[in-house]
Amino acid sequence: MNKRVMRKELIRLTWPLFIELSLFMLLGTVDTIMLSRYSDKAVAAVSVSNQIAGFINLLFAVVTTGTAILCAQYKGAKDEKNLGIVATVSLLFNATLGIVLSLVLILFAKNLLSLLNVPQEVMPYGVDYLTIVGGAAFVQALLSTISAIVRSHGFTKITMYSAIGMNILNIIGNYLLIFGKFGLPALGVRGSALSTSVSRSLALIVMFIILVKKVDKNISFKLLRPFPFDMLKRILKIGIPSAGEQISYNTSQMVITSFITQMGTNTLAAKAYINNITMFTIVFTAAIGQGTSILVGNKIGAKKQEEAYHICLDSVKVGIGISVSVALMSAVFSRALTSIFTSNEEIIKIASLVLIIDVLVEVGKVFNVVIISSLRAAGDVKFPVYCGILSMWGVSVLFSFIFGVKFGFALAGIWIACGMDEWLRGIIMLFRWKSGKWRKMGLI
Repeated sequence: MNKRVMRKELIRLTWPLFIELSLFMLLGTVDTIMLSRYSDKAVAAVSVSNQIAGFINLLFAVVTTGTAILCAQYKGAKDEKNLGIVATVSLLFNATLGIVLSLVLILFAKNLLSLLNVPQEVMPYGVDYLTIVGGAAFVQALLSTISAIVRSHGFTKITMYSAIGMNILNIIGNYLLIFGKFGLPALGVRGSALSTSVSRSLALIVMFIILVKKVDKNISFKLLRPFPFDMLKRILKIGIPSAGEQISYNTSQMVITSFITQMGTNTLAAKAYINNITMFTIVFTAAIGQGTSILVGNKIGAKKQEEAYHICLDSVKVGIGISVSVALMSAVFSRALTSIFTSNEEIIKIASLVLIIDVLVEVGKVFNVVIISSLRAAGDVKFPVYCGILSMWGVSVLFSFIFGVKFGFALAGIWIACGMDEWLRGIIMLFRWKSGKWRKMGLI
């Protein structure tokens, strides 16, 4: 494959992924924008609640990550039978896990929020939101699994269309239920949570029908007799270390959030608004990482390792160019962007400074996401986890406390610490990919 063909295929996969992930994250952004008209306290509560919900979603990634990688490799190897087995096993496992975690979030929402030192004036909003959205965690478990299977087959447009429909329904639901339109009760945070959960549920129904009718017709419970424990073991062997890196990241971010909650509601709200402003930069990086993972997995399955090697490095270059451009625009227009969410001058000043620092942070993030995705797709799943855990806790968390709390640099200090972590891991991952050790780690 020449570079032009590589990039054309990468773009074919990536642009629907970018739109899909943008719209998926937009569910939270729409909630934030609409709730900002309701209360800054509600925004802060939803921000913290979504971190907990996001952590739970990473537990589902144990299966979805392994499923996506194996499906991509089996697709490259043209092994239809094992494609069906992987899909069926992953759906059953995540459905069971999702039901258990839904019950945990319903029963212990307040306890979990208390662990993050959520202020008392914010707590009622957080409990309402986490109980409803978390209670539907099993829906997200199944939706994530089905989406991973569909994407690994190369049908990225299908998941994009699903995301579009889900967001339209969420916007309509938010309008009706947050503010109480057309005679409906004004439910505030509860209305936002209900709208999010219902729109995801409807998307799940549509995606499941598409999966069994159009994408993978080999899915069947008959494949579970006798139960393919070897395939489940293979999925978990990939998924547990892969998800471990993300779980470590989210756990470290929750600890860092506990530092931020001590800095006051304005700082916590500023972080929520910054997360929404930087969303598109983060989403593009994630999209190119997923697109690269699919291509690398296909090439590894087809025994074309040299093509896989160049696809990864070229994707890093593309990712840096676009991510830096978007981050620079966010920094230049930081005041105007933050003003969309709030008129609080202190929050605007905090966000404007952090968005300047974020430009450099995003470069390191591209290296991490794209190269780690490629290493996983090639079967090198443990090394990124070990490096990630050491760097996240030894650099990001430690220096967030030192710069943000001890030195008093607040949110800016925390962003600098997180940037140090991203750059360190990014450089290490680049050397790992160039070393070629992943070439000897076959999965199928």
